[in-house]
Amino acid sequence: MQRKLLILPALLLAGMTLAQDVDLKAIEKIKKEGLENSKVEEIAFQLVDKAGPRLSNSEGYERATKYAVKQLSDWGLENAATEPWGEFGRGWEMEKSYIAMTAPYYMPFIAIPKAWTESTQGEVSGKVVFLDIKTEEDFAKYKGKLKGAIIAIKPSGTQEATFEPDAVRYTASELHGMEHPVARENSTYTPEMLAQYRAAREFGTKVSAFIAAEGAALIIKGVNGRHGTLFTSSPRGYLKDTPEGIPELETAPENVNLMARLSENGVEVEVEAEVKTRYRNEDLQGYNVIAEIPGSDPSLKSEIVMQGGHLDSWHGANGATDNAAGCIVMMEAVRILKATGLQPKRTVRIALWGGEEQGLHGSRGYVKNHFGDRETMELTPEYEKMSAYYNIDNGTGRIRGIYLQGNAAVEPIFNEWFLPLDDIVDDRTITISNTGGTDHQSFDALSLPGFQFIQDPIEYRTRTHHTNMDTFERLELDDLKQMAVVVASFVYNTAQRDEMLPRKELPKVE
Repeated sequence: MQRKLLILPALLLAGMTLAQDVDLKAIEKIKKEGLENSKVEEIAFQLVDKAGPRLSNSEGYERATKYAVKQLSDWGLENAATEPWGEFGRGWEMEKSYIAMTAPYYMPFIAIPKAWTESTQGEVSGKVVFLDIKTEEDFAKYKGKLKGAIIAIKPSGTQEATFEPDAVRYTASELHGMEHPVARENSTYTPEMLAQYRAAREFGTKVSAFIAAEGAALIIKGVNGRHGTLFTSSPRGYLKDTPEGIPELETAPENVNLMARLSENGVEVEVEAEVKTRYRNEDLQGYNVIAEIPGSDPSLKSEIVMQGGHLDSWHGANGATDNAAGCIVMMEAVRILKATGLQPKRTVRIALWGGEEQGLHGSRGYVKNHFGDRETMELTPEYEKMSAYYNIDNGTGRIRGIYLQGNAAVEPIFNEWFLPLDDIVDDRTITISNTGGTDHQSFDALSLPGFQFIQDPIEYRTRTHHTNMDTFERLELDDLKQMAVVVASFVYNTAQRDEMLPRKELPKVE
């Protein structure tokens, strides 16, 4: 997630937007149901433990969508279904993964196959070859020497001890700092840095193509992480026409560094490994889960308030904090609204997105199909009926505020909505800042009000985000309960307003 900090005349705009009285009795009903009769643990079991890893178009993703559709229907939501958003590509299943160093002594390694990697066609074994390729001229020294070889690539970075805690919550001063950001340029990347990144990516593609052409048997790559946690999420091969490549395993940096030190000191290193994977080519469409609570007001029920989070995950673990947590919260929020018997005036629609990890595909496809095309700025009739979208996708941490995405006109409204929640949202902040990397951006790109809540980090960046440790144990259930109450309150308040939320100006066609 990258933040773009903007300074806008918030105080001037605040005076132009009048807040409405909040229905305090309704908010108390939401709190009581969400905190005393929560179902987040049951939902978490279904989405995390029972569905398993939810890589887009995988069997685990399909299990999760079927559960969500049935559960939402059972709670009384209408039109619950999986909705195609466009072509995604192939699904992929990991059926076996094993690697160990066998010489100079035996040691099992921690490793995960890259997503959409090929199989090794049985067990492979042999000497490990470390490549030293810095330019295309270096290809020559390996030409004809890599047939059946096991290639190892060292990770960048070091493994010194860190004295920072893995799990943290925001302090009051940190939240206050978000509220008053320092202005800076929208991009922290210079043209030179972007050019270097593109060049490195293009060179990496050439190296992979060379290794594949030479017929290597396996690539072992050390990845970022420490203490057995692997940040493994590299996308490859999901597009239907992707050519076959070399099987790749991502392993702990400690494992690859061990082999490198041995090799550099003249000790021959051998490994044995097996990767067995399978593609799913039957249905290339991508799917979102959609359901709704129809509005009760005849004049407002055609207008929409949306809430959502991405349902897909990576494959190294069960995607508990990224992003079953967001889906658990959103499902619990609509359950609360139904269980309390509240009657939102506008239609409340929940969306659990697919394809987010490969580029926000599910939400972008949905927005294009329902509201408009960002490239041409051709808008649909539904565009004028969309009030707001609320997103959760920053882990398991409780809500501490909200990012306004530069929409200063909503600040006084959100301030009023947070006041009845002061007993469960402590030291909160509302910041004009943008935040990125998740599905609210698909709405914001068309100037539809789209918001991501500020959440306590907990272990998101250190232990769980795209890792092999993103399991049920990493969920903070009480935090999920709090989030569901906040989301349900914001969604209900949005649905009850006399007017839809104010919008930013439409972007220009680029």
